[in-house]
Amino acid sequence: MSNPDSSAEKPVDEWVTGSEPMTGPQRSYLETLAREAGEEVPDELTKAEASQMIERLQKATGRSPSPSGESRAAADDRTGVEKLAEEGIVDQQAAAAVEPDSEQS
Repeated sequence: MSNPDSSAEKPVDEWVTGSEPMTGPQRSYLETLAREAGEEVPDELTKAEASQMIERLQKATGRSPSPSGESRAAADDRTGVEKLAEEGIVDQQAAAAVEPDSEQS
């Protein structure tokens, strides 16, 4: 019987579909990471290349999972709304309207 977790650890160069074009979700996430890192995403990346670029940019932007097992959310000082505003999902004005006032107790 095979270990279902073993495929998650397979080296990128051994992926059966690694030479296929990157997926839509990979492109979307790469664009977010690249914007944060001040980089551009090449138009033609394979799934394997996109995965490698995602790993590199996660490290560069501090989005990679913590080796201590601490979740990214717990390690991040920004609030959820601040993160959404930074990623362009929520505009700054809307973020300011729902952010708790730090001066109130």
